[in-house]
Amino acid sequence: MKITIIGGGNMGGAIARGLAKSDFLTPADITVSNRGQEKLDLLKTYNPQIHTTTDNKAAIQDADIIILAVKPWVLDSVAIDIRNGLDLPRQMIVSVVAGATIERLAALFTSGDAIPAIFRVMPNTAIAIRESMTLFTPYNATPEQVDCIRAMLDSLGKSLLVDESLMEAGTALCSCGTAFAMRYMRAAIEGGVEMGFRAQDAQLVVEQTVRGAAELLLTTGNHPEVEIDRVTTPGGITIKGLNEMEMAGFSAAVIRGLKASK
Repeated sequence: MKITIIGGGNMGGAIARGLAKSDFLTPADITVSNRGQEKLDLLKTYNPQIHTTTDNKAAIQDADIIILAVKPWVLDSVAIDIRNGLDLPRQMIVSVVAGATIERLAALFTSGDAIPAIFRVMPNTAIAIRESMTLFTPYNATPEQVDCIRAMLDSLGKSLLVDESLMEAGTALCSCGTAFAMRYMRAAIEGGVEMGFRAQDAQLVVEQTVRGAAELLLTTGNHPEVEIDRVTTPGGITIKGLNEMEMAGFSAAVIRGLKASK
């Protein structure tokens, strides 16, 4: 299995770093193409086995999976550059380009009677450490191809196959959601400092607390409210804190932020 990533920026670079640490393939089976050399040099510093090039056409020659990780306004020019060199339907197109719909991708990469297997994918930056929550939607893909892409994404965290109509909402939940979660953590760290903790100690406490809460839900499969009930004893301090947060609009603010980002 060989993978080419076109675009070595924040997301493309994160995917390359995550794949290089995964058991899905070896780093030598990864090629990253980027217009500028600087980002390619950084990837080589991270793992010298990753192949790098500034030539998109050369990059796709032996690839089984081609991941598009470019800016939305560059997508058309990249498609024009590579589509005549595609080996369809063998090669799969995976797009992490924000806002690029299946319809647009199909129009860009369909060549005559050859229709590619296309996957619209929405990961987050935790993909670099193989902890991404990634949503994906297939188009014209066989069950075997869907299983292949699912296996790749699961090697980089967790994945969920969704209808394309949920992609924008998914972006708010799992991509923007990373920033939202970190904003809560920043506020909690500031609160810890106000209560007397050193900043670095407050950060450690908050980071591990949030990590533990997430792992608890992932392990048990419980709804958050089930675990909340376990630590909110009648008349206790947890329920008092939760009620103060709700009075200040905590849940409403989160929901409004998500909807604004959709």
